[in-house]
Amino acid sequence: MAVVALLVIGPEKLPKVARTLGAFTGRLQRYVAEVKDEISREARFEDLKKLQEEIKAGAQKVESSILAGVNEITGAAAVKAAKPKKAKVAKKPAVKKSLAKNPTAKKSRPRKPISKKTEAKVK
Repeated sequence: MAVVALLVIGPEKLPKVARTLGAFTGRLQRYVAEVKDEISREARFEDLKKLQEEIKAGAQKVESSILAGVNEITGAAAVKAAKPKKAKVAKKPAVKKSLAKNPTAKKSRPRKPISKKTEAKVK
């Protein structure tokens, strides 16, 4: 192939044609690599979309099961609330023992300590 190119193109133009052909081959290889990368990106993007949909579906299932549990609990609470309650008997207020012995006795309060100035005034 090189011999045919040398005969057809000639020895003066062969290096220029070889450089041009090499540059063209390099551009073609870069273009093919970019296309491959783009295809793999699209494939990953589709996989991520599927995963996102699966996660959303799982979250909706969990949410519906939680809501069902809450409805079950509130339904049970409503049934309890609907049942008539027994009348509560009022309790007698608790009386302190000191008042129970002597109803006229007053509660004793702690006295304030007398200061020296107040003691002098009292005398």
